[in-house]
This record gives sequence, structure tokens and C-alpha cells, in this order.
Amino acid sequence: MMPDNRILAQSIADDIMAMITIQKRFKVGDKLPNENDFSKELNVSRNTLREAIRILNTYGILEIHRGKGTFVTAAALKGKMNAELDPVSFAKIDIKDLYEIRLILEPSAAYLAAKRGTDAEISRIVKLGKVIEEKIYKHEDRTKEEHAFHTAIAQATHNKFMNNMIPILHEAILKGVVLSHIHGRVAEETVADHFMVTDFLSQRNAEGARDAMRIHILHAIRSMEIQ
Repeated sequence: MMPDNRILAQSIADDIMAMITIQKRFKVGDKLPNENDFSKELNVSRNTLREAIRILNTYGILEIHRGKGTFVTAAALKGKMNAELDPVSFAKIDIKDLYEIRLILEPSAAYLAAKRGTDAEISRIVKLGKVIEEKIYKHEDRTKEEHAFHTAIAQATHNKFMNNMIPILHEAILKGVVLSHIHGRVAEETVADHFMVTDFLSQRNAEGARDAMRIHILHAIRSMEIQ
């Protein structure tokens, strides 16, 4: 079972990833703030921050230069998005290809997560699903939580190549969230679909989790009218 500090470190790693891919706070080549300042900003211990950085270093998102600091790599922004585009136009760019990749990868990821994920990893996925549900009902932005949810499933596969696909999943999810504000039905189906996925994961029903994730993505493709 994954210890609590490891779960917190993963959550902080997700936050840092969002700072790079969504908030655009850090660009390729940028150095992260010094350890003392950054840990205070994130309200975590220095050890937790180090673990979060280690996680992102493992995925190739961050690069540690001893004596110099930690830097964002080009891998963090593969398929970099153009923030100057109109949100709707931006969301439609490559959405078909991105969702095809999701349809190929994520059902299998859910299957492996059910088989290989630790109890703590599954618990975190379930909790994130509930947070997303609350965000949807409150009409609040859920991009960060959606990223964390699908990232947690990918990481629970314990397959390093699946983890390398996380930046692509992040881009697809961001565009999906943007389009879901236009197609209200997507948000409603997301609640039901996430519950179905997390229920099967909790039961360790790999086939059910795989099929539920496939249904979830197919619902999104249909509702957002992705051709």
C-alpha cells in the first residue's frame, strides 16, 4: 500500500504539471523556484516537494542539474497548445486524433490499474472522481482534477510507457473540458461515467473498468460531436 506522503507527493507532482501545461507559469528551460520558497508556496514539506520533483523527473518532465536547480524539459510541452486561439477553435484542433488515442490507451489503462494499482492508488482515484463530481455540480473549472484523475489511473498501471503518454492525455482532457462547457450533456455523463469507472476499480473488476472507460470516452466523442 502506498504511504500517505507518497500520495501527497503525487498530488503535488500533478499540481506542478498543471503549472506547466495549463497555467503556463513555467516554460521549457525555466528553472523551478528554490526549494524553500516552493515548498512554502505549495504548503508541503521540502521532502514531499523533493519526492514530487523526483516523480516528474522520472517521467522526463523535469530535469535536475545538481548545484544549479530543477528545469522544465521539452517533454513537458509536447503538442504545445496555442493559448492565443479562441477557446472553441483551440479545443477543436486535433481533438479527433487526441480522442482516438484516448480510446486506444485509457480503457487498457483502467484494466491494468484494476489489476496492478495499490489500495492507496485506487482510493486516490475514487476521491478524485468525487471531487470532479462536486466541481461539476458547482459549475467550477475541473481541469486540474480531470488531469489528476486520468493521470492517477495511468500511473496505477505501473507501466512506464503509459506514463509517458500523460502529456498527451492532459492536452486531450483540457480540450474536452473546454468543449464540455458548450455541450452540457458531457458534464452530466462524466459524473455517471466516472462513478462507473471508480466502482469497477474499487471492485478490482478489470474487464468492467476497461469497458466503463471505453464507454466514458465514447460518450464524450458522441456528445461533443467529434467526427
